[in-house]
Order: sequence, then C-alpha cells, then structure tokens
Amino acid sequence: QVQLVESGGGLVQPGGSLRLSCTHSGIASDYYTIGWFRQAPGKKREGVSCINFSDGATYYSDSVKGRFTISRDNAGNAVYLQMNSVEVEDTDDYYCAAEVGVRPYVCSDAALFYNWGQGTQVTVSS
Repeated sequence: QVQLVESGGGLVQPGGSLRLSCTHSGIASDYYTIGWFRQAPGKKREGVSCINFSDGATYYSDSVKGRFTISRDNAGNAVYLQMNSVEVEDTDDYYCAAEVGVRPYVCSDAALFYNWGQGTQVTVSS
C-alpha cells in the first residue's frame, strides 16, 4: 500500500521561504513520478511541481517557475519542495501525490494521480 506523508507547512510572510517534505513508501516500481499539488476551497486541484524519481526530470507550473524547486532524496524516499519568494497567492493546502509509469509533465492533470497524502497547509500572510 502506497503511503505519502507531507510535512513542513505553516505560516510564512510574503517574500519568505518554506520547505515542504514528502516521505513515501510502498511504491512497487522503480519508475514513478511524485509531485506537489495545491488546492484552495472550492477550486480545482492544481499541479505545482513534479519529479520523476528515476531520472530526476521535473515539471513546474508557470505560476511557480523560478521561485519553487523540487528535489528528491533517493536514499531516504523523500521529495522536497523549496518555496522561495512566496506570495499571498501561494496560500493553499498542499498535497503530495505519486503515480507509477508516468512522466512529470502529467503534473498538469491531477486526475492522473491516484495515490495521495493527507496534505499540509501553507499560509502566506503578513
């Protein structure tokens, strides 16, 4: 059974930084993509960034490109999202998701991911 656990959310001021972590287990494949998605109440879940755990290929949405960086720790089965220069518009619940056999560009469609964590809340406010 796939398990994904997010951590690192919290309150941060505009222009500040935050690092989210996602630890995972139970993925029965060497070829999979893990990503970060966010969702505000009443809105569609948006793909923020994804990384292929095998070759490190990445995807970023236009809204975070140049500000957020996704990385992986192969030894520790963890994926990180470094959020820099955060904006009020980055306030959302952030979810980690994983899917086998897909490339990071499918991050643009959250419906293609079937394994999800419980989420962590990020609030950007002064």
